[in-house]
Amino acid sequence: MSVLTIRKAEREGARLVICLAGISGSGKTFTALQLAYGLANFNALKVGLLDTENRRGSLYADIIKNEAGETQSFLIGDLDAPYSPKRYTEALHEFQAAGVEVLVIDSGSHEWEGTGGCEEIAENAGRNGNKDWAPAKGAHKKFMNVLLASDMHIIVCIRAREKIDMKGKDAAGKTVVKSLGIQPICEKNFMFEMTASMLMWDEGQKQDVMKCPEALKPMLGRGNGYITPADGKALRDWVDGAKALDPQVETARNMLRSISEQGMEAYRAAWPKLSKKVQKALADDGSHDRLKLAAEAFDKAREAAKPGGEALAGFNAELAGDDGAGNFV
Repeated sequence: MSVLTIRKAEREGARLVICLAGISGSGKTFTALQLAYGLANFNALKVGLLDTENRRGSLYADIIKNEAGETQSFLIGDLDAPYSPKRYTEALHEFQAAGVEVLVIDSGSHEWEGTGGCEEIAENAGRNGNKDWAPAKGAHKKFMNVLLASDMHIIVCIRAREKIDMKGKDAAGKTVVKSLGIQPICEKNFMFEMTASMLMWDEGQKQDVMKCPEALKPMLGRGNGYITPADGKALRDWVDGAKALDPQVETARNMLRSISEQGMEAYRAAWPKLSKKVQKALADDGSHDRLKLAAEAFDKAREAAKPGGEALAGFNAELAGDDGAGNFV
């Protein structure tokens, strides 16, 4: 079995993950819902809003309107604390099961610094006042894997605030406060793992684009002017212009990607539940073999992390490509 399936590059099965960050009043939520409406082909019932802002999302219930000016209702679900990565993941799965095609998460910042979020996980795992980031980062990575592999298009709203540096001192030994500017409240790599990401200003009229593929710049990379449902529809047309993929196969593939992290036992239990048609498609394109290898690798990683040097040494040797005696294989 091979860990890769090397093939001719084609744009296929595109799913967008977009991040809109900004201070309060920067137009994040309004812009996200307008963009989502167009991205859902102007079908508001295919738009979902995951609200972590104490039901604030309900205030936007009437902002999506069709060309006739009629209010279009979208779906909304409230996520209360604890805001752990696992609960965010469960919420994503519930929206997907409800048939949502475009999900707005408002806000994603709670996953990082909210009650029960990554910072609190690190604090609770630490000792003597020191944070232990290992479990928090592990949970965050699992959430990111689900976010990036979802069958839905996802628009994440991220809070931002001014960040200051108080580490420096002047000649008199006094602490120097230095502004680092407005910074998104999220894991440091989060903005750059998105398909596109930007900082919002002036109630959504301006954007500082942090990342945007060339093909999406006419819709998301202008920097000035509101982002509208028409931009969302243009994004959807771009996505739909890609090679069409079987939605049942894609859903099963994404589900197995998540399950592979639990190891081979979980993978073996999930595989027989798929239809014969889906099993054949995943076997024919090499996905089944690759995901089995991934599940085995996760099992080995967990074994290597247990106390005892032999398992860790064997795993490191395998990763390095030697046979345990210092000979590369």
